[in-house]
Amino acid sequence: MANMFYEKDCDLGKLDGKKIAIIGYGSQGHAHALNLKESGCDVCVGLRAGSKNWAAAEKAGLQVKTVAEAAKWGDIVMILVNDEVQAEVYKKEIASNLEAGNTLMFAHGFNIHYKQIVPPKDVDVVMIAPKGPGHTVRSTYVNGKGVPCLIAVEQNPTGKAYDVGLAYAAGIGGARGGVMETTFDDETETDLFGEQAVLCGGVVELMKMGFETLVEAGYAPENAYFECIHEMKLIIDLINKGGVAMMNYSISDTAEYGEYVSGPRILPYDETKKNMKAVLTDIQNGKFAGKWIAENKNGRTFFNSSRAILAKHPMETVGAELRRNMLWGDDTDPDTASN
Repeated sequence: MANMFYEKDCDLGKLDGKKIAIIGYGSQGHAHALNLKESGCDVCVGLRAGSKNWAAAEKAGLQVKTVAEAAKWGDIVMILVNDEVQAEVYKKEIASNLEAGNTLMFAHGFNIHYKQIVPPKDVDVVMIAPKGPGHTVRSTYVNGKGVPCLIAVEQNPTGKAYDVGLAYAAGIGGARGGVMETTFDDETETDLFGEQAVLCGGVVELMKMGFETLVEAGYAPENAYFECIHEMKLIIDLINKGGVAMMNYSISDTAEYGEYVSGPRILPYDETKKNMKAVLTDIQNGKFAGKWIAENKNGRTFFNSSRAILAKHPMETVGAELRRNMLWGDDTDPDTASN
């Protein structure tokens, strides 16, 4: 069993007297900054001059500086801008402002693992990776709970990296849920694989094909949406709470029988496993990272066209119309939740 840490194992006092610079104010950035502030930490947000999020961060009661100013100010610098821009931001605005004994933090290992960022040897390098979206990190903290986190230490010249990392995890609420020890390498590769093969790539393709199959067979798109997409969350919530056993306990025996006889027909074990192993190999050997880095350097043509095609898919347009007509008054648009 991996090492697990909880609030009793984390001393928030290890952050006393330390200044924490949060670089970025998106989904994760706003959550980390606000949670740490409300945990009594000295926090500022680092943004590029003219950022649309500057006013939002100030309105939330946070001090805001440019990225370079924040990096120079902070004893702990947490980089929470998108993976694809981290290396450029680091090289241009953070690297020259780091001092010996500082802590450089990440919420994902991509840029360290693939050596897009190579920190100086005299700074601690730590990862605190919440296993949930930033808006959930914020909402669970406000409700007195927390999203579980991963902790990894890549460099520890001060000998205090674990103490500081665990204190940071407690400050954002992660220790309420549990903090599991891992490595930058393992977090990066398993995270990318999970996203591509199951959580995002796999699930979206499965829902899309199910939706199309029903519509092509003559069923109403609205019915197809409800059965293949809307109910996905309800099923996953059950699994998240009590594993597949709880899902099977909650669904009908008919549905459970269909799980056993039809699931393997949809995803043939040998073929699917072979393809998953190929995806994992591309992640392990850096092929995926290389393609993603090149995609960003070359105008994101494939990425942008794929996003546009998906936006026009009936699964998306029908779903948007149905959601507008559902009485989900307490839902929040992720794009505005940080404001």
